[in-house]
Amino acid sequence: QVQLVESGGGLVQAGGSLRVSCAASGRIFGSYAMGWFRQAPGKEREFVAAIRWSGGNTYYSDSVKGRFTISRDTAKNMVYLQMNSLKAEDTAVYYCTAGRARIATLLSEYDYWGQGTQVTVSS
Repeated sequence: QVQLVESGGGLVQAGGSLRVSCAASGRIFGSYAMGWFRQAPGKEREFVAAIRWSGGNTYYSDSVKGRFTISRDTAKNMVYLQMNSLKAEDTAVYYCTAGRARIATLLSEYDYWGQGTQVTVSS
């Protein structure tokens, strides 16, 4: 079992930056991927970014590539999402997730989810 707790969401103006964090506890296997998905009101949950726990390979959606950076600290069991040049369309609840995720961009590949943290970007 893996428990995930997100933090760091909030309100930011368009063009600003925000970092959300995810604290993981439990058994995290080296083969796991840790990811961030987001869900805006009335929309489906969508992939944002992911990172392999061992090796650190990263994956990004086209909509955030070049603006967001995912990272992890394996010693602290933490995953971070640094979000720069934020846009109003980035407004959503951001969820941290973990799992074997052979295909890191697919929601169905993940086994564990946090409760989410709200990110609101004002235009």
